[in-house]
Amino acid sequence: MLERFARHALPEASPRERRALEELLALPDPLLAGYLLGESTPPEPHLAALAGVIRTYVANRAGRRYSEGSSGHGAGSR
Repeated sequence: MLERFARHALPEASPRERRALEELLALPDPLLAGYLLGESTPPEPHLAALAGVIRTYVANRAGRRYSEGSSGHGAGSR
């Protein structure tokens, strides 16, 4: 989840966005998991926004894979 997002977002991320991602990744795993799974929301607005961006990115990727698979086109057809 995070690796795909990082590969996609980091090349064009601003220093501020990179710091926010570093801050998010430094959180304890159970807390980070709760934020990324939408079970809880970070109290810091910039981390809450970033967690939402990551969840949306992952959901869109998963939806794309599902639609490719259900239309008879596998992941190898890209």
